[in-house]
Amino acid sequence: MSAPQSSKTTSPALPPRRWPNILSRTLWGIFVLGAGTFLLYPILVSMNFLFLFGKSPSLEELENPRVEQPSEVYTADGVHIGRYFRENRSPVPLSKMSPWLIKALVATEDVRYQDHSGIDPKAIARAVLGAATGGSGGGGSTITQQLAKNLYKTRRKENTGLLGHLPLVGTIISKTKEWLTAVELERRYTKDEILALYFNTVEYGSQAYGIKVAAKTFYSTSPDSLTIEQAATLVGMLNNPTAYNPKFHPVASRKRRDLVLTRMGQAGVLTPEQVKSEQATPIVLQYQVEKHVDGPETYFRGAVSQFVNEWCKKNGYDMYRDGLRIYTTIDSRMQGYAEEAVQKKMKTLQRTFDNFWRNRGKDPWVDEEGNEIPNFIETQMKRTEQYKELASRYEGRPDLLDSALHRKRPMKVFTWKGDGDTTLVMSPLDSLAYYKHFLHAGMMTMDPFTGQIKAWVGGLNYRFFQYDHVRQGKRQAGSTFKPFVYLTALDNGYSPCDRIRDERVTINYVENGQPMEWKPDNVTREYTGMNMTLRYAMARSVNSVTAQLTEKVGWENVAKYANKVGIRSKLLPVPSIGLGSGGDVSVYEMVNAYSTFVNQGFRPEPMLVTRIEDRNGNVIVQFDPQQKRVIPAETAWLMTYMLRGGMEEPGGTSQALWDYELWRKNNQIGGKTGTTSNYSDGWYMGVTKDLVTGVWVGGEDRSIHFLNSQQGEGGRTALPIFGTYMEKLYQDPELDIRMGPFPQPTVKISKKYVCVTAEPRRRREAETVDTIVVDNLLENLNNGTVPVPDSL
Repeated sequence: MSAPQSSKTTSPALPPRRWPNILSRTLWGIFVLGAGTFLLYPILVSMNFLFLFGKSPSLEELENPRVEQPSEVYTADGVHIGRYFRENRSPVPLSKMSPWLIKALVATEDVRYQDHSGIDPKAIARAVLGAATGGSGGGGSTITQQLAKNLYKTRRKENTGLLGHLPLVGTIISKTKEWLTAVELERRYTKDEILALYFNTVEYGSQAYGIKVAAKTFYSTSPDSLTIEQAATLVGMLNNPTAYNPKFHPVASRKRRDLVLTRMGQAGVLTPEQVKSEQATPIVLQYQVEKHVDGPETYFRGAVSQFVNEWCKKNGYDMYRDGLRIYTTIDSRMQGYAEEAVQKKMKTLQRTFDNFWRNRGKDPWVDEEGNEIPNFIETQMKRTEQYKELASRYEGRPDLLDSALHRKRPMKVFTWKGDGDTTLVMSPLDSLAYYKHFLHAGMMTMDPFTGQIKAWVGGLNYRFFQYDHVRQGKRQAGSTFKPFVYLTALDNGYSPCDRIRDERVTINYVENGQPMEWKPDNVTREYTGMNMTLRYAMARSVNSVTAQLTEKVGWENVAKYANKVGIRSKLLPVPSIGLGSGGDVSVYEMVNAYSTFVNQGFRPEPMLVTRIEDRNGNVIVQFDPQQKRVIPAETAWLMTYMLRGGMEEPGGTSQALWDYELWRKNNQIGGKTGTTSNYSDGWYMGVTKDLVTGVWVGGEDRSIHFLNSQQGEGGRTALPIFGTYMEKLYQDPELDIRMGPFPQPTVKISKKYVCVTAEPRRRREAETVDTIVVDNLLENLNNGTVPVPDSL
């Protein structure tokens, strides 16, 4: 009987010879996959597959590389006045570079530059071998690769993909991008073009980008004038612009320069004797750094940059890198005359101011009674950023804080003597007190028909006083605000020949539900009882008439009309608004508002920029004048006629202008003086047939001022600046500004206006003192009365 067979079956064993076939297929697959990956890898990197590798330069970027260039600023008459830049750079062609630059660069950075196509396999192999053996095989990057890295910022964060954040992988990807970009650059540009791009894009330290700026910064020369030694020094800096900066690290810079010279000898471009001779030459610099905003330090540049920056952000440009050409409305000649007038008159006025207070044995910060304010400087100091920083540093140590505030050290400060600055030994408290003694000024001129601003002087010296008193600073306008009262009247039925009696008046009104009264005074506390025409009253700046007229037309309406013609600041509709106490305004606003009168009732929009061009001179945007009719032409012409009263009416407050050479060819000038409480602010607003100019003069704080009208009123502080300035404009034959009368009205004047109180005389008469003593009405409402404005 046979044994039963097992139901379990076993698979036959594979023949041993089939194993090598599977292994070979696996290896082949790995090889094919690796080879495919190797071949596809550059394509995947260049197309940023699945956002893994980051952005690479596009075809358009390769063919039209956007090298960062400064934007340049020009005046209306074509004068270059400065640049804005983040990387200070001015490209120049290779033909305007010293040949020693090219020889030094190639010998040091890429000796086989002419033989490769963007990638140097020998250099890469040497670098890899050096890294593997722990030695230094030199850099593997060619000049073209370095250009790719600098030009397209291949390692910027925004150009990094998901894999780029892995340390080693990120480096490999970045190198791949540089290789690929280098090859594409070699395909599209000649070797000389690549060299020119390289020299114009690399950084040399000290905020110098590009060889032109570097040559100027370190040697005060041009790229084509660089010597062998200078070229070697600059090329040596490229390896590390900070460590090899000859200004700050002269020893390291010289060693690096000597290495470059040695390489030039090894490359055969210098003989051994030349190498030795040049290495013995010391590095001699003529160092001058350009700031990232260069050119004359003027106040209007800040306003220009603010406007252009905002426009660039909205339209996809960068003012600091796109090489824009910005054309302003400023006329360089008018700007020069304006600055000269401010400098000349403020220097004299400051001397008068200093003598005024020195003779009284006081500092100029005084209260309403003329008494020096105790602890004024200490109180002001606590408001400064310097004090806050020191207080934070010495928190809990008042003794150390006090010591720091009183510690003296040499300081360079502004002065009217010599070259405009001097060095004094002062403490922070001394310095603050020194600067508080100065009177300041703001001045602006505008073409009323186009709105183009022709001159803008924001202060005494931008280097020391950067607060802009044209647009940034706002103060009470005093009697220069009175024309808005007369404007409201003329546009609502009154005529220049209507009359109001100069007499003591009481204005009753309601404030916050409480009955109030206001009794405005004339400055002399006297009243003529004369039934004055409105033109005569405005010309002489009579408070009592202005106050009565304000009540008749409504102080709310005065605020509305002032806003309508150009005052953008918030105004309080109070009875004394016509005397300037309705709110603080800027010179910029006042010039705009007065321009509406000259421009036949059209309010012009002030302009500082006429056009912006790209780096190739193509116009990107043209800014055309903008204006809007806000008052009738008849009213505007009548207001200009009213402003002429300051010169034409007896005792008009502009009579001091007769002292200037302004009165040939039947020339006519309209204007208004203004002075605020305690003579804190002096104003003059002047209009001619061509221009409107506003001038303000005052202390940094309202408590810093003269004590009487003989020195402190607007006719003696601000008006002389205007007179001096206009003399210069009329004397310049190249300016299209001529003397002559205002144009005749373009519309029928239905209201009576010919009512001159006496025949105008072409000589100076004793003008009325134009001052105002006005406090904010809201400050003293608790007792049911208000301060008495005392204005003329």
